[in-house]
Amino acid sequence: MRQTHATIAIIGGTGFYAIDGITNVEAVEIDTPCGKPSDAFVLGELHGVAVAFVPRHGAGHRILPSELPQRANIWALASLGVERIISVSAVGSLKPEIEPLHMVVPNQLIDRTRGRPSTFFGEGVVAHIAFDEPYCAETRAIVCEAAAGSGVTSHESGTLVVIEGPAFSTRAESRLYQSWGADVIGMTALPEAKLAREAGICYATLACVTDYDTWHEGHDTVTAEMIVANLRKNVEHAKRIVSEAVRMLPRQRSCACGSSLASAMVTPFEAIPEGRRRQLEPIIARYPQAEAAR
Repeated sequence: MRQTHATIAIIGGTGFYAIDGITNVEAVEIDTPCGKPSDAFVLGELHGVAVAFVPRHGAGHRILPSELPQRANIWALASLGVERIISVSAVGSLKPEIEPLHMVVPNQLIDRTRGRPSTFFGEGVVAHIAFDEPYCAETRAIVCEAAAGSGVTSHESGTLVVIEGPAFSTRAESRLYQSWGADVIGMTALPEAKLAREAGICYATLACVTDYDTWHEGHDTVTAEMIVANLRKNVEHAKRIVSEAVRMLPRQRSCACGSSLASAMVTPFEAIPEGRRRQLEPIIARYPQAEAAR
């Protein structure tokens, strides 16, 4: 029987193209009004929990950060009933003490992307989510605990600056981000985190440090080859951390992520055009007025 539900999703970044230990596996293609997702979703069970996995850049790593269909990915996960997302991302370090092959579980974000579709709303619907704390504290705490017990050096907080890419930073940009207090740098956590919040999905990132970005004059020039080589060294650790986090996460949420739209929607539900209401169904499904109107 085809699985059409998942509680927890894992979004794999560079070098993280599969998750071990999933049983009852099947691949499912999901059509969305936001376009085609990155790839088919691998559905199954992990530690008795219904999970979904998708490689962010697609099979064969063929999608640039700027081209990622992040709205389609999050819409599809919302349609599956996903309540939590653990994302895995490659990042560069902006601090000497955060070394390559370390893990970071960020708690803050700085958006330096340009032109990426970053909301499900518009076209007749207005909503303004709260995003002062961009990560789910409950999910982050579990990922931190799983990382701390993995035997890998991990950092339980940090500010992740997200750049447009695909080029790496200039040295001047890297030093600018350091002056802002950023700890690590990547290309993919946004708008993914914003879209997850709009959809009422808890979101946390396990950031795998691959390099010292470009600020470190004693460090080799950052290359894709260097990043992939370091990720290969750390990917098994990342898989174990994610698996353990899935095992440890409570079955019921106690955070406020699922009610993110309760105080965010400005457009009255009855004023949303019928066509837009159908397009937004998985996103607004947890919105109280949407539930009441059923």
